[in-house]
Amino acid sequence: MRRCRTVFASVGLAALLLVAAAALGLADGWDGAGAQREERAVAITAGWGHACALLDSGAIECWGDNGRGQTDAPGGAFSAVNAGYHHSCAIRASGAVECWGDNDSGQTDAPDKAFSAVSAGRAHTCGLRPTGNVECWGYNDLGGTDAPSGSFSAISAGEYYACGLRKTGEVVCWGKNWAGQADAPSGSFSAISAGGHYACGLRESGEVECWGDNFYGQTDAPGRRFSAVSAGYSHTCGLRPTGDVECWGSKDLGEADAPGGRFVAVSAGAGHTCGLRDGGAVECWDDYDHGQTDVPRGRYSSVSTNDRHACGLRETGEVECWGVNHYGQADAPGGRFSAVSAGGWHSCGLRESGEIVCWGNNVSGQGDAPSGRFSAVSAGRHYTCGLRPTGDVECWGYDWAGRAEAPGGRFSAVSAGYSHACGLRESGDVECWGDNWAGQTDELDGHFSAVSAGSSHTCALRENGEVGCWGDNFYGQTDAPGGRFSIVSAGYPHTCGLRENGDVECWGYTFEGQAQPPAGRHIQVSSGEYHACAISEAGLLSCWMIYNGVADVPAWLRVGGLPSTGTGGLLGRGGALPVEVIALVSLGVSASLLMLSALARCRTHR
Repeated sequence: MRRCRTVFASVGLAALLLVAAAALGLADGWDGAGAQREERAVAITAGWGHACALLDSGAIECWGDNGRGQTDAPGGAFSAVNAGYHHSCAIRASGAVECWGDNDSGQTDAPDKAFSAVSAGRAHTCGLRPTGNVECWGYNDLGGTDAPSGSFSAISAGEYYACGLRKTGEVVCWGKNWAGQADAPSGSFSAISAGGHYACGLRESGEVECWGDNFYGQTDAPGRRFSAVSAGYSHTCGLRPTGDVECWGSKDLGEADAPGGRFVAVSAGAGHTCGLRDGGAVECWDDYDHGQTDVPRGRYSSVSTNDRHACGLRETGEVECWGVNHYGQADAPGGRFSAVSAGGWHSCGLRESGEIVCWGNNVSGQGDAPSGRFSAVSAGRHYTCGLRPTGDVECWGYDWAGRAEAPGGRFSAVSAGYSHACGLRESGDVECWGDNWAGQTDELDGHFSAVSAGSSHTCALRENGEVGCWGDNFYGQTDAPGGRFSIVSAGYPHTCGLRENGDVECWGYTFEGQAQPPAGRHIQVSSGEYHACAISEAGLLSCWMIYNGVADVPAWLRVGGLPSTGTGGLLGRGGALPVEVIALVSLGVSASLLMLSALARCRTHR
């Protein structure tokens, strides 16, 4: 449901408004004297699923995903802040670095020294000492904390790697380098930004040059002059000298759809972007909801969800898809199918003849299904796997980390995840292949009847109906509840299972209702990246949504720091008005009370 956004103009009737607002429960944080102060953002930083702003008072305000406490900024005054993957770091006026959030790899254990700059990466952090030396801490299996010696003027930490800018203008990078992100070009730069698996630098001429992974076009910088550049996970944004923001790369979540108007700073995150207006207002943009929960009416026999679209198999054998459709992944062909699978940006269906037909993005050949008969199909992220009637598994498409290199032998089922795949042997053993950074291919022992490969974790159904999961457990997605299940489906940060009695139960990431499935008896469940779907016994399909809330900037920051009080204020950090922006006019008692009454109804029907 769309949030109410109400704007009334200017001020007056302060005493009346305090009384009326208090009666409506809207004035949390106002003190008896009505003391107010102005707070505006002076810097902005976007992380993986959260963002933080540095206020002119030195305080820090963070919002978005808080699964590991990454938005729980400490009090006091700071001079800089940087948001990483699931942690954040800031610098005190004394130069001391303070970090909060996930500390599984020691990334928040900052040395007790003075720093002039800090940058939070995936699972490590790097700081710039006043001497120009770089010091890093946290995860170092790929060399991300092995900073070279010498003097630097800037530092930026990315996905298990980092880059530093020498005082001579030379860029030096170290750590993970599978896509060439650590192979910085020669020449002089004035700024540096390390992203997911790529990095960008700003030439002294104002041109942007990027290197590393370019799967989404994130290194294809336009040939124009910029005054700043920010590399996100799969998209990049630059600030033009005019104050306009221009982005390129992945646009799947609306992260590159910069609004118009003048900005003074921009920060690209993972699937979202934040900018700072010249008046101190913070604005973030993304679009996680692409209609993937807007299920077409009718009766279905099966459903498959993935990134931001879903496909259902009607009882008639026809396939219907909905949600994001940038590459035609929701444009299902006509005719009858026996199965359907929604992948990252493509979808595949199994004809009754055994032929596999795919549609949508095919940049990596993930839609080029081999000829011949198959008995099952599973579409992953830029690759696809099929099961032959002989029991052989065949995969095609983007073969990153060996995920398309299926082992030989006979299988009874196959599941293609984000960067790994798993098959069920006829013996009941599970065998997985591909990326294993979180242990998602380290199969559990025992016999299973079904397997599901998610983003970075895997779940399988034991023969006794119990669920066993392994791999990434950052959100608790592998903490399967006890009891008997008939179906299990591993998504991105969550997992859903179907109980033998037909109840759907989910675990893992629960922000904004992801793990709140509908009540009643169901026959199937499917977990996607940002949503999940289930089919009832009557054949009716329902889906529910996840959203990380990064674009929901606190209201008082969105308008450039409206008056707040030391204890939160009507529009302050106390959260009394998280969405509506109010400035009530001196129109008389009746008009003002009418506005407040309308606001109360707006909040009630949100």
